[in-house]
Amino acid sequence: MAKTTNFSLQPDYRGMVWDLLLYIPTVGALLYIGVSLWYSADRNWSYVLLFMSCFFFFAGANRILGSRLMLLPTSPVGITAEKDQVVIKQRNGETLALVKEVRFFADYAGKSFGLTGLDYHGRKHQLVIHRGQFSAIKEFDELKSLLAVYK
Repeated sequence: MAKTTNFSLQPDYRGMVWDLLLYIPTVGALLYIGVSLWYSADRNWSYVLLFMSCFFFFAGANRILGSRLMLLPTSPVGITAEKDQVVIKQRNGETLALVKEVRFFADYAGKSFGLTGLDYHGRKHQLVIHRGQFSAIKEFDELKSLLAVYK
């Protein structure tokens, strides 16, 4: 990485629709089956299914609000790829510098990637960045190629 490159992110509404189409039926089916089993003789499965519905609800809400719509305070709104660190600008105005053990994980479909690393205080941070958060696919591919050194 010879140069510093800044990328700004935007909400991914198209990806949000796909996530809603995935999570709403899943949570609804788990909730329906869990409530149905509540009134049967075996309540143990009901507890498991109700727990799973709550888990998928919170996981989906975090994915949609945090990475797709970028509404949470710690959601990334900008990325700066430098030679020795990756700087993430968050929605709350703070910056997060990943300086140690930075790892880059690309998915096989090429629609998102994961980024993990330690900040200056030794705290681990994990991010998921989606292709729809970039104004052009060219920017997404350029950032992926810049971050490939961290594989």
